[in-house]
Amino acid sequence: MTPVLEQPYAYRMRTLVEPDWTRFPGWRDVTEAQWRDAQWQRSHCVKNVRQLRDLMGDLLTDEFYADLERDQNERATMSMLVPPQMLNTMVPATGEGDAGMPSAGTAYTAAFYADPVRRYMLPVFSDRRTDWPSHPKAQRDSLHEHDMWAVEGLTHRYPTKVLAELLPTCPQYCGHCTRMDLVGNSTPTVTKLKFAMKPVDRHQAMLDYLAATPTVRDVVVSGGDVANLPWKNLESFLDKLLEIENIRDIRLATKALMALPQHWGAPDVVEGVGRITAKARARGVHVAIHTHVNHANSVTPLVAETARSLMDAGLFNIRNQGVLMRGVNDSPEALLDLCFALQDNASITPYYFYMCDMIPFSEHWRLSLAEAQHLQHSIMGYLPGFATPRIVCDVPFVGKRWVNQVEEYDREHGISYWRKNYRTSIEAADVDALSREYVYYDPIYTLPETGRQWWARESNAEAAHAAAMDAAASSRLASAQSLV
Repeated sequence: MTPVLEQPYAYRMRTLVEPDWTRFPGWRDVTEAQWRDAQWQRSHCVKNVRQLRDLMGDLLTDEFYADLERDQNERATMSMLVPPQMLNTMVPATGEGDAGMPSAGTAYTAAFYADPVRRYMLPVFSDRRTDWPSHPKAQRDSLHEHDMWAVEGLTHRYPTKVLAELLPTCPQYCGHCTRMDLVGNSTPTVTKLKFAMKPVDRHQAMLDYLAATPTVRDVVVSGGDVANLPWKNLESFLDKLLEIENIRDIRLATKALMALPQHWGAPDVVEGVGRITAKARARGVHVAIHTHVNHANSVTPLVAETARSLMDAGLFNIRNQGVLMRGVNDSPEALLDLCFALQDNASITPYYFYMCDMIPFSEHWRLSLAEAQHLQHSIMGYLPGFATPRIVCDVPFVGKRWVNQVEEYDREHGISYWRKNYRTSIEAADVDALSREYVYYDPIYTLPETGRQWWARESNAEAAHAAAMDAAASSRLASAQSLV
């Protein structure tokens, strides 16, 4: 018998289990037929603290509800919207209590606080950093996608690829959303931007641009989440996209494959995917889905069943693009568990893990570049090469870069320097675009003491300068008014 070598990570084939939704007081009488119905899922999303309390009852303490409400009022960049399917993967089982669950109150609340899916879908005030809740360089549109709009909602950043934001809504709102300035409802801390054009006119403008730009071959159809577009509207857009000769890859971006698989598994949607993929194959075009799963607990039998149905309907591939987040998937074990659940059980290829973008109030989620490099090293060699995800840093004004492609890295101050080999759509006349260094910043709390002190001085100096500029402007206004 061959001896079993002890490895840093022990692989084992896992059996997926759909958590029992009837464990929640508000869903005790929900049938399987209701659970599998997309409209029931949409109409029973949790949108506020009151609805969560109605669902959970005294499973959670009053302190948790207050913590959540304070975050919604003072920190949240995304409004609350969590489908039942996602809520059902929070604290699925712990091995305690009569039904494998901790008892109500303090024990359950502690498990709920620690749950990885809860950490990014229902962030609470006590999750956030108090020293640096936002990085001084954080921005609402941290990737400057709006700056690169060729037409409204169509970001042309890469030479051969574009991002088409068809709509500004999702079936679920993730706390770390990189498009928090546009997607979803306004919150007390963020007044969202709005599209100015009518959807039909915006979509046509996108198609006209793509038809007139033969260097573009790849379109990411996103938003928001395309699952929120009525299928007939999405199919109509895709039909027209497939008529453009230069388009060779189409990627449908949807977190709803795991958050609302009931939508993607509906017969009319699966049949529609079959029509689109048949037309695409006849033209030599690849149609894939890119989804967004961050933890193995989110991969349930229903997600796997839906993914297989879509692959059977003719999709070229389903790929996963997760986001690295502290307390969610920041260990090699968590990443490998997720990758194997996707690859072994759900026909979903692990593809990317992004470093969390520098949006406001995201510091408690973000990892340093050094941590991301360590994770990339730690997961190598376990998965097949084609299913080993690349960990990437989405560098502002550059785009995705593997974490080991960094040119220089100042670990004391948490500043990494990057270069690129192409111009974005706004750099046609920029002769220095390919020689300039672009920067990304680590979370300040991950830095050594000297680095944290340096950022404190820089932040104070910037605040003092801004205050001086405001005072000067006020003085000029007062002088002008006195002359009137």
